[in-house]
Amino acid sequence: MSESAPLRIGILGAARITERSLVAPARAGGHRLVAVAARDRSRAEAFAAAHGVERTLGSYADLLADPEVEVVYNPLANGLHGPWNLAALAAGKHLLTEKPSASNAAEAEEVMLAARASGTVFMEAFHYLFHPVTRRLHELLASGELGELRHAEAMVAIPAPEADDPRWSLPLAGGALMDLGCYGLHALRMLAPWTGGAPRVVAARAGERAGAPRVDEWLDADLSFPGGATGTARCHMAYDHLEMSLRIVGSRGEATAPNFVLPHMDDRVVVRTGSGERAERLGTRSSYAYQLEAFAARVRREASLPLDADDAVATMRLVDACYTAAGLGPRPRTER
Repeated sequence: MSESAPLRIGILGAARITERSLVAPARAGGHRLVAVAARDRSRAEAFAAAHGVERTLGSYADLLADPEVEVVYNPLANGLHGPWNLAALAAGKHLLTEKPSASNAAEAEEVMLAARASGTVFMEAFHYLFHPVTRRLHELLASGELGELRHAEAMVAIPAPEADDPRWSLPLAGGALMDLGCYGLHALRMLAPWTGGAPRVVAARAGERAGAPRVDEWLDADLSFPGGATGTARCHMAYDHLEMSLRIVGSRGEATAPNFVLPHMDDRVVVRTGSGERAERLGTRSSYAYQLEAFAARVRREASLPLDADDAVATMRLVDACYTAAGLGPRPRTER
């Protein structure tokens, strides 16, 4: 197949995030939205009409069986990521899944093994990693301008979703850490080249959502790195405003991305050293656009990717460790 051939994408569900995370980047990149399936077919039909999807199918299984669908995008509720990721890989599809890839580390390991067996491309959608904002933070560490990394802190918080939102459901693997905090943990994991290795959880604290036992409304985790640096990853799903910041502190200076998760809303990297303070602008092009470009390059040209199923397992092990340290326990597995 031609290296420039458009991806033929099938969408599981009619999630609201899909317009921003997939539809717009696919249109910009000239890719085809071949099919969408939802539990309620009328929702799928409305979604297809609104977003130019070529056709609707009667079930998720029908979508996975469709020979014209070569790439599956999974934006379902967290607890449904693992089961349908396994099904998509078993069907031989390339897979772009929303994070996290599974409900817990044990299930993520099953997904990893399925991805290896399938021989297809698997990627967890940590889109922030592809944006120049995050790349610049890493460049500042690699260049030595900030000196030796001493501390890193991430805060990812949003105002509360509605009470019936699946993100508040334990059976659907809900919680602030699953929906938001995984970004912070992943961002700290990506600092391993400058910290002597991956971080470990030292302690964690959490507050349960009223009426939803074991579902974290907020969670704070303390981490340590092999080289002596420390980290904090905080998340809150009932905050008074949106905050998605990442700050790295070195021996000679520090740098902050005010919104590393959604840099199209704020593309600054603020650098403070002994020479003064400056704000660099890295561009408001969507991180989702960069992500789909990288994914397509892997599928069509076998270009390298910084994310794979092994990376997804490492993140889920850290998520489980946070939940265990906070006394809530890992999220339960959800059946299809």
